[in-house]
Amino acid sequence: MSWINKILPSGVRNDEGEKRSNVPEGLWKKCVKCDAVLYRPDVERNDDVCPKCDHHMRIGARRRIDIFLDPEGRQEILTDIEPVDRLKFKDKKRYRDRLSAAQRATGEKDALIAFTGELQGLPLVVTAFEFDFHGGSMGYAVGEKFTRAAQLALEQRIPLVCFAASGGARMQEALISLMQMAKTSAVIERMRLAGVPYISVMTDPIYGGVSASLALLGDINVAEPEARAGFAGPNIIEQTIRQKLPKGFQRSEFLLEHGAIDMIVHRTEMRATLSRLLSKFTHQALVPVVEEALPDDEEAPPGSGSGEVPPDSGD
Repeated sequence: MSWINKILPSGVRNDEGEKRSNVPEGLWKKCVKCDAVLYRPDVERNDDVCPKCDHHMRIGARRRIDIFLDPEGRQEILTDIEPVDRLKFKDKKRYRDRLSAAQRATGEKDALIAFTGELQGLPLVVTAFEFDFHGGSMGYAVGEKFTRAAQLALEQRIPLVCFAASGGARMQEALISLMQMAKTSAVIERMRLAGVPYISVMTDPIYGGVSASLALLGDINVAEPEARAGFAGPNIIEQTIRQKLPKGFQRSEFLLEHGAIDMIVHRTEMRATLSRLLSKFTHQALVPVVEEALPDDEEAPPGSGSGEVPPDSGD
């Protein structure tokens, strides 16, 4: 209750509960780029891309898998791999405690999950980084899970797709984390020699050891619009070379223009584009997808799509 409500007579005072509308909490989502307030179901139907400014919002690893793989036949793999605090690392907090906090916050054992499934009928292995887990940093568990997922794809001779979002190697694991760069690069080279396709999809952001290894070693390197990718951040580079960097430096459009990546794919077109690529790589036909029509009587609440919250929402 605000201070003014405390001094007003009870007959004049309006309680907060009375002013609130019946709009459920979490029904609206604000775009961080254009500040539009959006109806959350509309955003989710658009694969978490802002319908106003086309900004690709950051999404979790499981959401990424959910919108990419076919609904039927998907299965999570390599769930037994967990991080290990071999160095007993401690800064302001123990590394073990940081891991426990990240696991409680995200529900994941570490920053990478792996699935087998199908993409328009094509069997494949998919890995996705969870950026909310230690900034998607790569330690032993992440490197080991990616390597085993790649080995599975190699054994079954099916494609591997990786959705990367990471700040780089995990400093709490020191040299152990840096070893994962060599390990993941080696298994990708084995896939290349065996002719098993590997597609890397870079999402915002990709930096450090992950960008220097598995993220840029795909047969096709794909990025989402305006995704940032590089080894060091632009601020560090500017302070080091004492020069101003060009506009859009390290954005996916800049990287495509300078030949660092192969293509930029909109999130809503990711399934269709990658399925066509993998169909050509594997010489397999795609299974037609029947899109489900939305009910005609389904209406968004007042204010949906207008970029404004309804007047009586209390916001």
